[in-house]
Amino acid sequence: MKSVKEISTESKILGRLKNHPEALELVTYLFDDDELQEMQDYANNVSIRRLGFNDHGPVHMRQVVGNAIKMLNLLQESGIQTSLEEEKIGTFEDSMCAVILAGLMHDLGMAIGRQGHEEMSALLAQPIIDRALMHVFPNDLHRRVIIRSVATEAIIGHMSTRKIHSIEAGIILIADGCDMTKGRARIPMAINHAPRVGDIHKYSANAINRIGIHHGENKPIRIDVEMSAEVGFFQIEEVLLTKIDSSPAKKFIELYAGVEGQEKKCYL
Repeated sequence: MKSVKEISTESKILGRLKNHPEALELVTYLFDDDELQEMQDYANNVSIRRLGFNDHGPVHMRQVVGNAIKMLNLLQESGIQTSLEEEKIGTFEDSMCAVILAGLMHDLGMAIGRQGHEEMSALLAQPIIDRALMHVFPNDLHRRVIIRSVATEAIIGHMSTRKIHSIEAGIILIADGCDMTKGRARIPMAINHAPRVGDIHKYSANAINRIGIHHGENKPIRIDVEMSAEVGFFQIEEVLLTKIDSSPAKKFIELYAGVEGQEKKCYL
């Protein structure tokens, strides 16, 4: 059964896709997919209860999709083409479908473990990607191939440990880094256990109040991070900024962060 947060996030995603009928059909199919839901739920169980990490489950993966869709729309509104568009091999709709697939499946590999979970995510995602694309594009092999390829690149590249080349994969990398608010750390913070290496990720994420993604002043996308305490800068500098630096979409990003009530620091 889906949580209230999952349902709320899905509603926002569907609203952002009202002008993208094929992407809307794809994400609706995936939201109704029982196997994908079970895989997301189990990955989150392993992440939080077995490994002691933050949320890597259905809410997180939906948040990443929402962030990525918002960023792609901002690029389009600014006249920036995706890699598939620029290479004249695909459409904006194809790029949108690729980031939806990647966002909803990039952390499935957490069901197996943290190490190498990007590759495991890609492996586990392939059967679902194939049948979802066959549902939306049953008579278009070309589109199924290019969308699957870009989605797989984005899944494998979302930890900035592997070189990626497309704008689409770069957007997923940043969209993933942008999901670091206190809500993501709520469950692991509530589970009592002895102090362990890596706890800084939970405490720093718990200091992030809000993240805004909107039009930038000098670049297409501005990311604004507001935090309650300076420990949140760890998330900015060790997680988000690292991902942006590794992203082919870095040149389109402005990044500001600061403690509530204080002047924000400009990183990019």
